[in-house]
Amino acid sequence: MVPFIDVMLVLLIIFMVTAPLITTGVVDLPSVGRAAQRPTSVVEVIVGTDEKLRIRLDGADPQPTTLGKLAGVVKGLQAGNAKVPVVISADKAVKYEQVVRTMDALQRAGIQRVGLSVKQGG
Repeated sequence: MVPFIDVMLVLLIIFMVTAPLITTGVVDLPSVGRAAQRPTSVVEVIVGTDEKLRIRLDGADPQPTTLGKLAGVVKGLQAGNAKVPVVISADKAVKYEQVVRTMDALQRAGIQRVGLSVKQGG
């Protein structure tokens, strides 16, 4: 039993010496820049903590809607201009599944420019 303890102590010393020499992997994450110019018109879909949907165009008062009517309302607000971006703003307490359902409903309707709203900074 004594030689086994000696072997373990030698291995411990070897690991203690070599551990600081091991380099950790570095992940180079992409950075997000600012847009050169804010779009003139933005359709915002708001997913509240109660998981109810509200929709607003250019900062106007939000109007309640349902997931079934969402695509039709958004297309109506875009007024035939597919370049008008749609931004989904969801409270951080909302289930991720509800946000994905909202994105899926918009993409199934053929709405191309769908993005997520985030808060700048920490």
